[in-house]
Amino acid sequence: MSPRVLIVEDESMLLMLLEDLLPEMGYQVAGAAGTVKDALSALERLEIDVAVVDVNLGGTESFPVADALAERGIPFVFTTGYGARGLPAHYAGTGVLQKPFRKQDLETALLKLGVR
Repeated sequence: MSPRVLIVEDESMLLMLLEDLLPEMGYQVAGAAGTVKDALSALERLEIDVAVVDVNLGGTESFPVADALAERGIPFVFTTGYGARGLPAHYAGTGVLQKPFRKQDLETALLKLGVR
């Protein structure tokens, strides 16, 4: 069975790109959310194995989503235009994809999470 991914992204073009790339890489898109509220709701109702989380959702930081994922033991990778230096210290070591990223970058980041 393919690992189920939650995409947390507010940019429609990037969301569509991820929805296309992930199945090509052997993942199933379980759902998508563009706000912190929608992402937290999705976590309550969806079964997921991994998440791709944009740090900035329409000017709101997505750290509550990251915290909820961590509490559930669900691995995730951040996407951001700022790179790892834009994250709070307690997220040191969390995978980060700097935007813009390539398919290979996404694939490598997900493989590092050990979800396949």
